[in-house]
Amino acid sequence: MQHMRILHICPTARLDAPLAPESLQYLGHQIDRCAAEDLPSRRAESAAVDVVIADACLDLSLAPRISDLLAEARITAPAIVVLGEGGLATASAKWNVSDLILTTAGPAEVEARLRVARDRHTASSSAHSGSGFPGGLHAGPGRLGAKGDAGGWGPVRTGRGPVGTSRGGGPGSSGRLGDTGEEMWNADGEPMVVVTGDLRIDETAFTAELGGRSLDLTYREFALLKFFAMHPERVFTRDDILLAVWGDDYFGGTRTVDVHVRRLRAKLGKDLENAIHTVRNVGYRFSADSVTDTDSEDVTA
Repeated sequence: MQHMRILHICPTARLDAPLAPESLQYLGHQIDRCAAEDLPSRRAESAAVDVVIADACLDLSLAPRISDLLAEARITAPAIVVLGEGGLATASAKWNVSDLILTTAGPAEVEARLRVARDRHTASSSAHSGSGFPGGLHAGPGRLGAKGDAGGWGPVRTGRGPVGTSRGGGPGSSGRLGDTGEEMWNADGEPMVVVTGDLRIDETAFTAELGGRSLDLTYREFALLKFFAMHPERVFTRDDILLAVWGDDYFGGTRTVDVHVRRLRAKLGKDLENAIHTVRNVGYRFSADSVTDTDSEDVTA
């Protein structure tokens, strides 16, 4: 049996508790444990991880967050979520994880699921390595991928109008055709490269550049900026943004939108910080060409 390196993520309170699933300790794999909050500090040493196991038995909120946490930490290994019997009722494909497993699973089942998750991930990464598609990185909304070759694809320019998302070749289509005749769209029907003014957002490489300057964005900030850039001059409520960027399974208030907008403005810097306008009593509007002060709220929508 080939030994694997496993990163076991659990709530801080469970770091000293037995492994979940318990049978994992009998398989002889190298297991590193850490709390979800410590993932960013484990980025460098997690490069060689084969599989990530997330213990969500006592904290179900970890399950829908694990994909985003791994993306922010640049960990590309497949993730398996451990649940109790009651937790299975909450399972969702939107978690974007490789597999689910009960905490009571026996050694043979755990070993099989680990091996399948690892091998499937390896095969997928190899298949995509020369195709121009991203491979490996766990995706949230928009299936954001790891850095890959975007050769053969052209950027989608938004200008001042919204990006067309038609999959056909008509006027509503914004993507350039590749060798296979398919356009560069992600699984949600969105363009993978968006360009507006000096801002270039490339989902194939998970990068955002402003006038050639690379922006150091978290996964969620990246998704939020792409959403804004795809819909310039349109006003969105905080609920609209929360649904589009965080998804309908997010548990939390709209205050998180304000927090991320503030952080995003700071990272855009003086070149583009004024592009995200606050629309009084409504939400936000994005205009890459605007130079108005964001501290003075827009009155009209």
